[in-house]
Amino acid sequence: MMPDNLSKSGMMNAAEVAVVALAKLGDKPAFEELVRRRQSTVRNLLRRLCRDHALADDLSQQAFIQAWKTLGSLQSPAAFGVWLRQIAVNTWLQYVRSWKEIKSIDEEDIPLQLMMEMHGEKIDLDQALMQLSPTIRLCIVLSHAEGMSHGEVAKATKLPLGTVKSHITRGTAKLRELLQAYG
Repeated sequence: MMPDNLSKSGMMNAAEVAVVALAKLGDKPAFEELVRRRQSTVRNLLRRLCRDHALADDLSQQAFIQAWKTLGSLQSPAAFGVWLRQIAVNTWLQYVRSWKEIKSIDEEDIPLQLMMEMHGEKIDLDQALMQLSPTIRLCIVLSHAEGMSHGEVAKATKLPLGTVKSHITRGTAKLRELLQAYG
């Protein structure tokens, strides 16, 4: 039988499944422990997507708030990591949709020569990723950085499988082109 509330040190050493089960019952210290364990992963995913540390932190916070609100819907405590990543992806997609409504210039419209002047002689992978549309960038990051299969990316993004494959193929080719252009 699981105790109603583990001590802080006990919580830190408890299996994640047990901590998730406690958090599902409304135990705030258990959810705080889950945030402590998973915040770097969620933040790093969102940083790869937006390349803005402050924005990634804000989006991470939104994702964890959403996770707390909907934790009761989690079917299996063992699936917490995948479930939380899906919430982070949905948070990113929601941000992108709202951002597109107010954005006045599309990054893809910036010519390569101007990008080279803006970024100097060198470009790193993060800068190259930012040259991709948000949807293509999301597919690339989930596939290559998160190790998700094309089918898993399609499910996470709610895009057709063929679209995901196309985005990953074209996005990878564009990344190669950008990185080679910068030597």
